[in-house]
Amino acid sequence: MKIATFNVNSLRARLDNVLEWLEAAQPDVALLQEIKCQDENFPELEIAGLGYKAAIHGQKSYNGVAILSKHEITDVVCGLPGDPEDDQARYIEGTVKGVRVASIYLPNGNPIDGPKLPYKLRWMERLRDHIVADVLPKELPTVFGGDYNVVPTDDDVYDAEKWADDALCLPESRARFRALLNIGLTEAWKALHPTAKHQYSYWDYVQGRWQKDEGLRIDHLLLSPQAADLLTACEIDKTPRGKEKPSDHTPVWCELAEAA
Repeated sequence: MKIATFNVNSLRARLDNVLEWLEAAQPDVALLQEIKCQDENFPELEIAGLGYKAAIHGQKSYNGVAILSKHEITDVVCGLPGDPEDDQARYIEGTVKGVRVASIYLPNGNPIDGPKLPYKLRWMERLRDHIVADVLPKELPTVFGGDYNVVPTDDDVYDAEKWADDALCLPESRARFRALLNIGLTEAWKALHPTAKHQYSYWDYVQGRWQKDEGLRIDHLLLSPQAADLLTACEIDKTPRGKEKPSDHTPVWCELAEAA
């Protein structure tokens, strides 16, 4: 099963690019973030035309996550538990052919001197709590894919010194990302590319960042132990970022073998 994560930065604005990518890459499951549309405005007909079903957790103009699948999506859960007052559409979960998948759009956290950083850090703690209490005990192969808005190490950013005080690189953000790994999750890219440095999934639109390959690696696929046992491949697909009017992110995908 090929599972990809892609922050599309407005699905309707980038629909042609997303459809072209789906047709070329043929993921079995695509986890989308920043779809930036409400459920009723989701382009289901166009997506269905390529053979994909959709589970959607949308929001007007901001955020929004979705799961696309060539197979039925069951047991869908929208929203991250732990804060009933949090109405931001940043999390959706479902099951596809016995594999649990989640699409995650983790808060950015900037500016760090306001309420956004505490919200980000608490959100990451809620994610960990949810995985420990509700997901891992079921012992299903599970893939948590998305835009985590965390640069795991200085090797994952083009200029570590310049980004040191950004919420994506703060020690507090990185510590909570490591906390996810410490409960038994495996970061797919790092597991298969342990010595890789300066490989990115996001390039800002300004100052020719894409052309100069000055990026960040912030889109990740975290796997439960059962999914990690099935991991056979993980790559960054840079092709969509080079298209006209692209998202500032590009897809990251992994492949799981069939369970025995």
